[in-house]
Amino acid sequence: MPPKSKFTKQDIVLAAFQIARKDGLDSITIRKVAEQLGSSIAPIYVNFNDVEELVQHVVNHALHTAKQLITDQSSGQPFRDIGMASLRFAKEYPVLYRDLIMKNSQHMKHTPEQIQYVVELMQQDPDLSGFSDQELEAILIKMQVFQTGLCVMVANHLFTEIPDDEQMLRMMDEAAEDFVRAARKRQHETR
Repeated sequence: MPPKSKFTKQDIVLAAFQIARKDGLDSITIRKVAEQLGSSIAPIYVNFNDVEELVQHVVNHALHTAKQLITDQSSGQPFRDIGMASLRFAKEYPVLYRDLIMKNSQHMKHTPEQIQYVVELMQQDPDLSGFSDQELEAILIKMQVFQTGLCVMVANHLFTEIPDDEQMLRMMDEAAEDFVRAARKRQHETR
């Protein structure tokens, strides 16, 4: 008789991620993950205390995926890369995007560390030189509001004619230029 196949914690998270990608985070159950793996529920309970712990690992995997999308952009303009990565995530994972961003998700509360991570990326952007961390954070929040709206429209197919990546990039670039120009104007007015 062949030995039983074993599943790693990562195998289980990836199986649960596929369920969440298709049907949403609320669809993750121990039984569904076991079915996805072609297994009993035992390996899941060996690796996770309960479904909530597994869901948190799936969210962490989704956030890691989003960070990887930022890294993959690597245009030399980190602020732009963040926006394009968010759009890619909304297009490629619309159900997860809606769960994480449009619902009041306990998993998506921004922490000071997360904001600082993005501000540090923004500091590397030559177009944003000369701004303090506080000014960069203000620009970030304004851009997040715009970008979230754009991503929500993409994830929910709310455009009458779906813009292609180039059109969305142009919209984001124009909004970012407007926010940066306004911030520079405020800088000059306060000096």
